[in-house]
Amino acid sequence: MQDKLTLMIPGPTPVPETVLQAMARHPIGHRSGDFQKIVRRTTEQLQWLHQTKGHVLVLTGSGTAAMEAAIVNTLSRGDKVLCGDNGKFGERWVKVAKAYGLTVEVIKAEWGQPLDPEAFRAALEADTAKEIRGVILTHSETSTGVINDLQAIAGHVKAHGTALTIADCVTSLGACDVPMDAWGVDVVGSGSQKGYMMPPGLSFVAMSERAWTAYERSDLPKFYLDLGKYRKAADDDSNPFTPAINLYFALEAALGMMQKEGLEAIFARHARHRRATQAAMKAIGLPLYAAEGHGSPAITAVAPEGLDAEVLRKHVKERFDILLAGGQDHLKGKVFRIGHLGFVCDRDVLTAVAAIEATLQALGLAKAPTGAGVAAAAAALAG
Repeated sequence: MQDKLTLMIPGPTPVPETVLQAMARHPIGHRSGDFQKIVRRTTEQLQWLHQTKGHVLVLTGSGTAAMEAAIVNTLSRGDKVLCGDNGKFGERWVKVAKAYGLTVEVIKAEWGQPLDPEAFRAALEADTAKEIRGVILTHSETSTGVINDLQAIAGHVKAHGTALTIADCVTSLGACDVPMDAWGVDVVGSGSQKGYMMPPGLSFVAMSERAWTAYERSDLPKFYLDLGKYRKAADDDSNPFTPAINLYFALEAALGMMQKEGLEAIFARHARHRRATQAAMKAIGLPLYAAEGHGSPAITAVAPEGLDAEVLRKHVKERFDILLAGGQDHLKGKVFRIGHLGFVCDRDVLTAVAAIEATLQALGLAKAPTGAGVAAAAAALAG
């Protein structure tokens, strides 16, 4: 059936009709008073979402642009950083940090396992010379469906006194509680095609006062990603370069919907969908990939036994027009991932579970009576 594709991946995520309609408006001048009003309004909305009184800056680019901006605006050549690596995106930040000539100490965990806050504490406490300038980690590791303990790690960084906490919150912001100021996180990066319920194209960088102090000493090269320019422009309700104007329209509409729902309700919804999806997969007999108790509220990774995950994904897409995410790198064919991030409701979760059950039945690989997964999900959603 044409135009029926349902996205159950960690991004891009489904976009509400209200947001699509807002984006369809005719562009306006980005130096106009009308646009300044939108910048002023969205700035307040972004501060609400990030739970911060500091600057939240908008870039035209993906979430990777936000994270690269975080690094080049707060660090200097040769600075020592700790980089958490327990998945594909942890690996990426190690690569970005090394690309800018930083001295990188990697704190690893196996894929599917969370980063150990105690490993960060030990490394930071051992740094009596205060050489560590930054701790970089991914909050929600999309490749494995693991949520890392950002609050605990940020607490250890704060106790260090010199280092900054730089967090990739691309698939956690808008899915779970990330109270930036309360936790003492210095830099938070995110992207529009995730919890924001928008198409790709915008990224966001929130900076603490400690991060701005670090900016003054930073000597890494930057021009388009120079956040000082964005801060100066934001103080005048503007943008230093030509922004994606229609995505600003979408941003205002999406954040308005989120404010109407409320932060606690948003977080509760994502937690409920995580519980339902996990319960369904267990009832079907499909093992979860993420360590028990550390599943991300944005996505559930599933490691089926005796089945090529790509075959299941292909069948679900061709028969039901539901797109699930595959495994990355060495997990390709071994893992599939069910996104429940952003504009996702109970119906979407139940539909995806039913499609997976029907696929297993059609392939002759069902390990449980058909309907067991839907029943488990329904019970979790009702709880």
